[in-house]
Amino acid sequence: MKTILITGASSGIGKATAELFLEAGWTVGLIARRASRLDDMAQWNGNAIALPADVTEPRAMEAAFARFVKQAGRLDVLFNNAGMFGPNGPIDELPLDGFDEVMNVNVRGMFIAAQLAFAQMRRQTPQGGRIINNGSLSAHNPRPGSVCYTTSKHAITGLTRSLSLDGRPFDIACGQIDIGNARSELVEDLNARALAANPGAELQPMMEVEDAARSVLHMAEMPPEANVQFMTVMATKMPYIGRG
Repeated sequence: MKTILITGASSGIGKATAELFLEAGWTVGLIARRASRLDDMAQWNGNAIALPADVTEPRAMEAAFARFVKQAGRLDVLFNNAGMFGPNGPIDELPLDGFDEVMNVNVRGMFIAAQLAFAQMRRQTPQGGRIINNGSLSAHNPRPGSVCYTTSKHAITGLTRSLSLDGRPFDIACGQIDIGNARSELVEDLNARALAANPGAELQPMMEVEDAARSVLHMAEMPPEANVQFMTVMATKMPYIGRG
């Protein structure tokens, strides 16, 4: 049975992805801070393993990875998904601690998860595995007022490229999925901010999180000799091409 760890698994894209992989027969490790949500998911499927942890806490993450491998036997895939949007606006109006928080979760947290996954995949037998980083359309073209989030997601593209290169000798593949406007809590929060600033604002088109989850499953199910390096999946009519 194939195994996957998913960070940010308690809501949005992470939750939808976890549910899809469980339906496909995978053993799924669920990492997020909200333990009660993870427990609820694990109760209805014996292949789900609830692993409450904060992705920014190295010891908690190390314990979560160790527990998962002990129960599942190995780690085939990491979906490095946990993230946050943070404050928005012109850079001179943003608090530095808001920038620090975004970088801590979106970059440091994803680095910690990737580091632990890489180490496990490198030493397990048979060697190898796959890391899928959740990037964003903002890793390519920013939204207005998104300097904190955009900076963090450009860093993730660098992480993806470096892991792809460094993982080759160990049969560790790394790819990145850039998701635009899935109906998640993060995007709903963006819409709420837009409406608060302008009650007549026209909200951007969205797709369902299940559409993104199917793309992650496709990436994860590639054979070891193949890799989806970068994939963009988004709401068809959202203003991505030509924005920025």
